[in-house]
Amino acid sequence: MKKSMVDVAFDLMTRKKKPVVFLKLWQEVSEIMGFTVAQEEDNIAQFYSDLSLDDRFVNVSENKWDLRSRHTYDESVVDPSAIMIDEDGDDGYEDEPEDKEENE
Repeated sequence: MKKSMVDVAFDLMTRKKKPVVFLKLWQEVSEIMGFTVAQEEDNIAQFYSDLSLDDRFVNVSENKWDLRSRHTYDESVVDPSAIMIDEDGDDGYEDEPEDKEENE
């Protein structure tokens, strides 16, 4: 039975002692999976999504990933109350006219 990309990443990370930058981890997974360059390009986004959703992994900083089991709860969970939300709705972009023909 063929392993999934995140299962291959899990196997790799169990042998490593410290967090790994995403692209380095992806290169190693791609090599083990035997991907062509085209397959690497086609699968990188799916791998990132799968890694993000898999409870075994945590993004520790600067796009470095590690096994969640190596980190305390406080290190691996973001407090939602600490997230800043822009409540005035100002996204930093100027409003565009709704009908361009009126302004031309």
